[in-house]
Order: sequence, then structure tokens, then C-alpha cells
Amino acid sequence: MNFERLLTQGRLRSHSTIKEEIQEMLRITIRDLEDAVVPGLSSDRRFFIAYEAALTLATIPLYCSGYETHGRGHHWMTFLVLPEVMDSDIRELADYFELCRTKRNVGTYDRGGQISQSEAEELITEVKQF
Repeated sequence: MNFERLLTQGRLRSHSTIKEEIQEMLRITIRDLEDAVVPGLSSDRRFFIAYEAALTLATIPLYCSGYETHGRGHHWMTFLVLPEVMDSDIRELADYFELCRTKRNVGTYDRGGQISQSEAEELITEVKQF
């Protein structure tokens, strides 16, 4: 992946982060994971909240590498570059998060009620392990 090209295209921008920003992102991730297991929530809502935790957590290595996504498709771009800023061993997880992004988009913009409890549980588990 050519980061210079992505910067030129405006898909990525340079980003300087500070310790407090990362700490806040970790706090938000923990909050979202706690919210995702609140009893009585629909499987859709649990999944959407866990997805937000995944996105926030996946943004941290990008920030620490000196980049941030920008513009349209920034969720997609975050998961696309995750293996590049971490390690190729994370590619399978990044691909899984990308599938979750697609599922979240369908559930948010097209038709709800398509996400099972087991799918929500799986995403919550994957984010916790990540």
C-alpha cells in the first residue's frame, strides 16, 4: 500500500497524536463495549455499538503511525490500512471488521433487523480480543 499516494488522493492525512487522545479513544472503546452488552438491547443495536468500538480501536494504530483517514469511505479506509500500520497477521481481523462495516451499513441505511444475536456476540468478542 502506498501511503504517499493515499495522502496525495486525500484519503489519508498526516496526524500527530498525544497520549491523552489515545487514552480517550480507549475509554470510548471500553464504554462502547460495556454499552453493547446492556440487557434488552436489540441485536442490531448491540452490533452497531460494538462496531463503533472496533472502528475506534482500529483508529488508534493509524494515529500512532502518524496518519488519519479523511473524507468519504473513512471507515473502509481504516480497516484497509490496519494491516499496513500493524502487521499482516491482523489482516484476517481487518477483513472481518470490513465485513461488519458492510453489515452495519445495510442495517443502518437499507433494512434493519438482519443481525442475529450470535453475530452481535461474535463482534463483541472479536473487539475485546483485539
